[in-house]
Amino acid sequence: MVVARVAVALVWALAWGAASAADGWVMPRTSAGAPDLQGIWTNSTITTLERPDDIDSLVLTPGEAALLERKNADFYEAYDQPTPTDGEALPEGGDPGGYNTFWMDPGTHLAVVNGEIRSSLIVDPADGEIPYRLKARWNMFWRFLDFIGHDNPEQRPLGERCMVGFGSTGGPPMLPVLYNNNYQIVQTADTVMILVEMNQDARIIRMDSQHLPQNIRPWLGDSIGHWVGDTLVVETTNFHPGQGLRVATQHALFSSQNLAVTERFTMIGPGQMLYSFEMDDPEVYSSVWRAEIPMRRAPGPIYEYACHEGNYALPNILAGARAEDRASAENPWWKRWF
Repeated sequence: MVVARVAVALVWALAWGAASAADGWVMPRTSAGAPDLQGIWTNSTITTLERPDDIDSLVLTPGEAALLERKNADFYEAYDQPTPTDGEALPEGGDPGGYNTFWMDPGTHLAVVNGEIRSSLIVDPADGEIPYRLKARWNMFWRFLDFIGHDNPEQRPLGERCMVGFGSTGGPPMLPVLYNNNYQIVQTADTVMILVEMNQDARIIRMDSQHLPQNIRPWLGDSIGHWVGDTLVVETTNFHPGQGLRVATQHALFSSQNLAVTERFTMIGPGQMLYSFEMDDPEVYSSVWRAEIPMRRAPGPIYEYACHEGNYALPNILAGARAEDRASAENPWWKRWF
């Protein structure tokens, strides 16, 4: 059985690598002569941003990849099993769980770049970890405490408030999350627009332009772009302070308002694009760090993401927190201890 899995993984990896060298492939171009990146793309993958602690190498063998993908599939299969068994009531105070895997679409395969099966999206530094400064880790801890607070609506995550997608799905950098990992690119001669499926965020990249004044800080930062050969290079600054902490199920990304992100979009074959980015924030990171994510054409279309958390989740969460406050006032902690 393991041999069969290894064989499947090997064929799958070779197919990814071979596509970029497909005979006769010609770079599609717009009427202006620029590479035509337009269409719907996906960056879904089960490869995490940072490397898991029990893996030492950036590149995995087909056998290692097959085992990890099987482990991931088994996790999602077990996640859908009812707990407790059907017909039994949950114990008092029991957690009924969140939504089931019907709503989840993180992908089923690890990322493959240049024929290499990757254990992390981060490729530099070599250990596959974000090089946070010690002070930045402390600031991240305090920011996270505020992030999970329930005192007012502004403390709740931006995704929960339907402001932007969670986990930096809209970017930059554009990271894969639990679902809705699709993007639609539209080009004109002087603008590139990236519509993000999650929360219907729209990034407007002004080509060959200048950054906005520092006091103007859009939710997704201020992006300007230019072509270097056949690669679209996008530089983003002016990040909104509310985007300092971006949390998903598999990663947490912390930065300051002084973050500068350089992204590169390069088509490498029919239906394939390499998306890479560099994160430069001397206040938070001890060095510039870099990651690579393969993107594939998706059949589409992208449907409307009608976010209603802002309508229902916030009132319910805050109401629950106020109920807990009243309960604590009636039975303070010192009465429970003495």
